[in-house]
Amino acid sequence: MLRRLYFLFPDEDHAQIAVDQLLARNVSKNHIHAIAQGVELSKLPEATERQKNDTVSRVEQLIWNANLLIFAAALIMLVASLISAAWMYSVLSIAVMLTAFFAGKHFIEHVPNDHLTEFTSALAHGEILLMVDVPIYRVTSTTQLIEHNHPATTLDGSSWTIDAFGI
Repeated sequence: MLRRLYFLFPDEDHAQIAVDQLLARNVSKNHIHAIAQGVELSKLPEATERQKNDTVSRVEQLIWNANLLIFAAALIMLVASLISAAWMYSVLSIAVMLTAFFAGKHFIEHVPNDHLTEFTSALAHGEILLMVDVPIYRVTSTTQLIEHNHPATTLDGSSWTIDAFGI
């Protein structure tokens, strides 16, 4: 799993300089994606339709809802097993509920979840959103590179992505 870093740039020229610097630091061009509204992106690597439609957000919502459904099913199974005195099913239900709870807790606490909806205002004003996908161990160095060379641009958020799915 990769971290997706979101950077807002005022124009294509500034974003292109940042892309060139990232490419010089061995960030693959396949891991750099640009989104803009009303601005022609002639030089920047444009985001795919899945990335523009924020598929990550929908996948995240699906996983969260599935986790809640599993927890609810285990709760119903727990009540039924307690009524029928089936203690083995009670223990199994509690184990499933605890697993679902701690998986959800881990997801909330450790997986960043900024989405494209947070950048609609900036995009409407002609700014360019550069999404850079890097391994977790390169987040700090990538952020420092952009912030050092482009003081007006900062890390505006991060999320997760899975390279194999192209989201």
